[in-house]
Amino acid sequence: MTVNDFMTLANSKRLGEILQEYPIAGDFLANLRLDHLSQKLPLPLALEEVDDDTLAEFGTDRLGVLLNFCEFLETFTQTEASSSTVSALTIMGGFNKSKEPENITLTLTSGEIISIVGPTGSGKSRLLSDIECLAQGDTPTGRKILVNGEELDDLQRFEMDGKLVAQLSQNMNFVMDLTVREFLEMHAQSRLTLNTVEVVAKCFRCANELAGEKFLEDTKVTQLSGGQSRALMIADTAFMSDSPIVLIDEIENAGIDRRQAIEILSRREKIILVSTHDPLLALSADKRIVIKNGGIARVIETSKAEKQSLVGLEKLDNTLRRLRNRLRAGEQITEDLLES
Repeated sequence: MTVNDFMTLANSKRLGEILQEYPIAGDFLANLRLDHLSQKLPLPLALEEVDDDTLAEFGTDRLGVLLNFCEFLETFTQTEASSSTVSALTIMGGFNKSKEPENITLTLTSGEIISIVGPTGSGKSRLLSDIECLAQGDTPTGRKILVNGEELDDLQRFEMDGKLVAQLSQNMNFVMDLTVREFLEMHAQSRLTLNTVEVVAKCFRCANELAGEKFLEDTKVTQLSGGQSRALMIADTAFMSDSPIVLIDEIENAGIDRRQAIEILSRREKIILVSTHDPLLALSADKRIVIKNGGIARVIETSKAEKQSLVGLEKLDNTLRRLRNRLRAGEQITEDLLES
């Protein structure tokens, strides 16, 4: 929508309706100490109740507030739209630790799940880092990352708003003393999320389904375990983040239902790359990138035979999950449990 579109909206809709649809607009008004305006009136009529001296303190007038309000909304909605238009991500090979060329160009498309496998220290996290910063030949590997077949300039790569890439790292620590509900509501408002109440509730339910140990909406985020924190951020990324590219580093160490986590993210039509040592996750992906000596050594399409082997892997994984749950519950592990 353009400034003119928002101008029409501001003149025809009650302010409360606009704030409900675009919660971030409340921050704009609060910065001008206008968060007390009547929400039952359109913004131009509500501004008529404001004293001229109050507006003069900010070097503006009623028309200036209205225009800046509409420009503010245009900027945020354009950012939101631009971050969701990625249909393809291309990795152009650089070189490995021995300076040998990777000789590869790999294009990934929306909805694909790609696993990254290799020994510890081989360079899996380095590949994720190259993608996160949308490298343009300026990282130690010399790789280039193209979006929709095009190189990005520095402004596109490093702008803070509307980031193209969301990364879920192995270690996640919260520093804000908010409840889970407050944290999700804050994210929803900052991302112009529609139907905030519904989306926050969906994120909370999803996070609890993923986490091994349940938590409450009024639990402080600083009190969440590592697994609970990762579950919360996966749910947040799935239902609120507009980033079309999601990077996950060793989700099997998070203490969550990792298979379900990947399935939830894949339903959002994002490009997902997950670094893993887990055969279940690796074979669940559409293809896997094999890393050796810091470089991409091979790209393997997951075969039908490998997909069929997932049935046996899932049975084994279910057995291990039952054993973990019994250990957590303080039960003893007997031979019959191992055979079941």
